[in-house]
Amino acid sequence: VPGDIQLGKLHRILQATMGWYDAHLHVFRVGDTTYGVPDSDSLFDTEMENECNARLDRIVAEGDTLFYEYDFGDGWEHELKIEKVLAPEPGARYPRCLKGKRACPPEDCGGPWGYQNLIQNLANPKHEEYEEVREWIGDEVDPEAFDLEEVNQMPKRMR
Repeated sequence: VPGDIQLGKLHRILQATMGWYDAHLHVFRVGDTTYGVPDSDSLFDTEMENECNARLDRIVAEGDTLFYEYDFGDGWEHELKIEKVLAPEPGARYPRCLKGKRACPPEDCGGPWGYQNLIQNLANPKHEEYEEVREWIGDEVDPEAFDLEEVNQMPKRMR
């Protein structure tokens, strides 16, 4: 992603890349600072910086880590490590995924534990919940699948 990206846009890119629908609350954390969408009616007693005013290159540097939490009930916590800062390539479009592995979990599958359970159920046609899970998730689920070209198309669709 470009270094000058605002965290609000980074959130939308992460949602598109994961194939999620932005149906839940989220926050970014860098050290002791939390960034998100401030809400005076929030149930959470947290001081929060507005993510739309926070540029990535102003809050982290090469080697730093920020945390992205999505769907507090399901508990998706993503560790985003700034491995290397590169000069933009002339003519390249960003954001761009360089590599990856495995399919993203579907929205509302119950967090990491629910996703693990879903994968186990799909792997065992004799499991009592197999048919129910297959009906919900569909026939074309391969947790090992990763298509770099498809992943790179997702953020383009959000423009």
